[in-house]
Amino acid sequence: MSYTKINHYEKEYIDAHHESALNVTQGVEDQPIVNPHFVRRKKRVLSTEEYVNGILKGDITVLSRAITLIESSNPDHYAQAQEIIERCLPHAGKSVRIGITGVPGAGKSTFIEAIGNMVTSLRHKLAVLAIDPSSERSGGSILGDKTRMESLTTNRDVFIRPSPSAGSLGGVARKTRETIILCEAAGFDVIFIETVGVGQSETAVHSMVDLFMMLQISGAGDELQGIKRGIMEMADMMVITKADGENVHKAELAKTQYQGALRLFPVPESQWRPKVYTCSSVNRTGLEEVWKGVEDFLDFVQTNGYFAHNRNRQNKYWMYETINEALKNSFYQNPLIEGRIEEMEQKVLADKISSFVAAHELLDLYFNNKQ
Repeated sequence: MSYTKINHYEKEYIDAHHESALNVTQGVEDQPIVNPHFVRRKKRVLSTEEYVNGILKGDITVLSRAITLIESSNPDHYAQAQEIIERCLPHAGKSVRIGITGVPGAGKSTFIEAIGNMVTSLRHKLAVLAIDPSSERSGGSILGDKTRMESLTTNRDVFIRPSPSAGSLGGVARKTRETIILCEAAGFDVIFIETVGVGQSETAVHSMVDLFMMLQISGAGDELQGIKRGIMEMADMMVITKADGENVHKAELAKTQYQGALRLFPVPESQWRPKVYTCSSVNRTGLEEVWKGVEDFLDFVQTNGYFAHNRNRQNKYWMYETINEALKNSFYQNPLIEGRIEEMEQKVLADKISSFVAAHELLDLYFNNKQ
């Protein structure tokens, strides 16, 4: 291979005429990432009448928008949402509300998907709502139900709605209860309220459902040690999941252990002795027995009057919870309190004033301003 040496005069000529292969060709100007001709169309604001009519017709889009109004912190949205709820209230209350909880790994989403498809095959309409306690700490939730329940999301008789993405657990629970009313008015006669994990949210869910179902995994020995007695006492029925393959024997053993433990508890106010079931969500076995257990429980409590008594008690409970939530929000959002609360906090931390005195001074400031 031979190389041709460029002499000094040739280099001057090339530079003068800009014909060097090393020259960079000028590119085009940066283009906008978003189409400049794209115009975002705002959704038309619906009237209360349109919301109510859409919900009563079972329009999922209108139902979703109405629930978004409930979750909104905008005072105007809140006022309209309450009007919608009041208009829908006479059409609600005709469903069975089932709370579903379980330890991490119990397969709640898989179970809900399996039994949900079975329930809709019995000509029921199902709404799945989720209360995620992580929202209080992080300001957001994982909310993976819609991605995990693939076949359920495509079922026309199913509506899945995750919990609000922010706010205290009490606020999230109140909004979920209001969502139940709208779902019932839209024609959903079975409502699943799913709670993530085992913890504080169980009490909130228990206060808004007719039946509280606890999912457990099969295993051995120390299973009972890991469950809070209070949560077991709340359960109206318990389901041992993943009873398939080599786990069948373990599931039956766990069923015997839990059934024995539940007999040690006092008889609930409903007079119903909780029962334990086994099932496999993957193999679709045991699901009919679980749903038969749900129907047996409902027949029992409706016959002895506990069903109506429990609903009335829950309505009273949520009246007081709503008052408490509204008072708390009013206190912390008051301009005078916002201006003084950090100052009081620093005094408490510096031991210049006690926690109780600081609290009473702030409360006095709030109530005196309200007079």
